[in-house]
Amino acid sequence: MKFLLPFTIAFLSVTFCFSQKTKLTLIAHRGGVVDSSFTENGISALKAAVRDGYKSIETDVRVTKDCVLIANHDADFIRFYGLNKKVVETNWQEASQLKSKLDGDSPLLLEDILRFCAQNKLGIMLDNKIAGFDSTAFMKLIDLLDKYQLRKSAFMIGTDESTDFFTGKIRLSCSRAQLEENMRKSGYQVTNYFLFERPSRLTDADVQWARKNGIMVVAAINKYHYRQSADMMADAARDCRRMLSIGVTSFQIDSEFRRFLVEDSK
Repeated sequence: MKFLLPFTIAFLSVTFCFSQKTKLTLIAHRGGVVDSSFTENGISALKAAVRDGYKSIETDVRVTKDCVLIANHDADFIRFYGLNKKVVETNWQEASQLKSKLDGDSPLLLEDILRFCAQNKLGIMLDNKIAGFDSTAFMKLIDLLDKYQLRKSAFMIGTDESTDFFTGKIRLSCSRAQLEENMRKSGYQVTNYFLFERPSRLTDADVQWARKNGIMVVAAINKYHYRQSADMMADAARDCRRMLSIGVTSFQIDSEFRRFLVEDSK
């Protein structure tokens, strides 16, 4: 299940003026500035995000064979590290020795990223990729967020299996249909959720409905969504313009697409 939050999260992401009255909130997807130079969820990508003025990053959470929480987008280590082995089959000691073919960075502990965020006043969005209901790993995650005083402002892209555990503990991503269902439940609180969608599924009516109900909207502008596109950059630029036109101000975005929002905001 996916979830989000109200419109009061300015420090959670980078802000750019695109009119005299409105500011954009940008959340760096996959652990910072990720392009042909930097490894996803790597220390170099994180430092580049700080350099470029981001105030929030999104990172992917997985658990190793020995129950260590790490940041890795893929289920295995092939793409950046050349190791044909799943994260859940690898002990942290082995994973920590890997070196990326792009920048020489190694995989990071989730705690490394949270510490970096706390030290650099960055907000955090977590994409929970832990399979099933792993209450031990989930509790470790919450404890780490509390240790670095990040839980109150954190977002999570959740899973169906983890929904019950994390509801009320962290703001969770939802579709509009999920939000409407949650609103009918006893104990619903708007601050437990946020509306999270790609542009192809997000309409003007959705944005206005969310605003009326005090729900924050985050649009996802990610390369994966354009994998079948004949012109990825043109399609992403068009989606960015449409999202701005219907009043979206918060974006989880791949760094290649950032310029469409920053340039359009000038």
